[in-house]
Amino acid sequence: MLRGSGKARGWVAGAVLGILALTAPALTACTSAGAADVRGSTVTQSTTSEQPKPAARITAEPAGGATDVSPAGPIRVSVADGSISEVRLTNSEGKEVAGELSADKLTWTAKEALGYGKTYTWSGKAVGADGKDAEIGGSFSTVKPARQISGSLNVGDDKTYGVAMPIAVTFSSPVKDKAAVQKALSVETSVPTEGAWAWLDDKSVHWRPKEYWKPGTSVTVRAMLYGVPHGDGAYGKQDVTATFTIGRSQIVTANVQTHRMVVTRDGQQVWDFPASYGLDSDPGRVTRGGTHVVMSKHDTYPMTNPRYNYANVVVPWAVRISNNGEFIHGYQGSINDQGRRNVSHGCANLSPANAKLYFDSVLTGDPVEVVGSTIPLSTVDGDYYDWALDWNTWLGKSALQQ
Repeated sequence: MLRGSGKARGWVAGAVLGILALTAPALTACTSAGAADVRGSTVTQSTTSEQPKPAARITAEPAGGATDVSPAGPIRVSVADGSISEVRLTNSEGKEVAGELSADKLTWTAKEALGYGKTYTWSGKAVGADGKDAEIGGSFSTVKPARQISGSLNVGDDKTYGVAMPIAVTFSSPVKDKAAVQKALSVETSVPTEGAWAWLDDKSVHWRPKEYWKPGTSVTVRAMLYGVPHGDGAYGKQDVTATFTIGRSQIVTANVQTHRMVVTRDGQQVWDFPASYGLDSDPGRVTRGGTHVVMSKHDTYPMTNPRYNYANVVVPWAVRISNNGEFIHGYQGSINDQGRRNVSHGCANLSPANAKLYFDSVLTGDPVEVVGSTIPLSTVDGDYYDWALDWNTWLGKSALQQ
């Protein structure tokens, strides 16, 4: 026990010296080169240096030097490890292509299609994470088609069609690369609808639902054909789109055996008309069996058939249901046969009064189901034979089969 302050101070001093003596060798043994020794100098700590920040990495699509580029795109510039300060894309005449810079300044995208057979030049700059500017540059050229093929739709904006309406894209010349073209086609529906594209020949591709459309469905079809290779050096001339609506359900059942034509609307029968169909004994005059589609309607229509020696026989309230000459129309001359026997050259004859009632109710795309016929509707019977094919056969006509 310490009994006096003087002794205490002497003891403490000795203790400190003892501690230093004991610890000094340990410090010397554990000190790396450059560290202070126990005899005096200040200890300095080594530090790890910071990694340099990266320069901007620029990706242009198409890249400089690219040739035979599709003018439909994608046409864009993107930057990693930095941001875009400015970018321009100009043609050989110096005209700028309209474009849009994303909010995060990482991507610039062209907002208009380019021209065929043109040269375009990138210019501008980006700023990297290192704070330094990086140049955007380079030129590329678009493809020059051997020829351009146009496509047209059978449907139009803000129109209303019947529940059997097919969508058709018809081309101005035969399409060789059907797969590339089909990939550029799309159908969007407001109601889930199973359907598919089918090539009916080299110049036409149709889309139809597996079953009749649901009434009230809104449909948008897009054929984004511009810049798409059609084969043999041909490319699409322009895009075509349309948005339309499916109307009420109206289905005609035309029974060639009972000589009646029943009209059912939204599940309720509205008319049961006596009718006369194509003469049964002549294969050239038989009304074809199967589901036809209303294609057009005319207040009056001149009927001509050189094979049967008549021309310009004008009939009222004519509704075309195929391109093989079949109509539903009024005809006063066969009223005595309507409901009793078939005497026409393939059309469905109604009295003029009944034909007018039906005519006024019709939408393009309404189905007409002919039953009891000895000859079925087939691929030789015009453009809208879509429903004559069963679903598996229809799917087999896609250019994108797996």
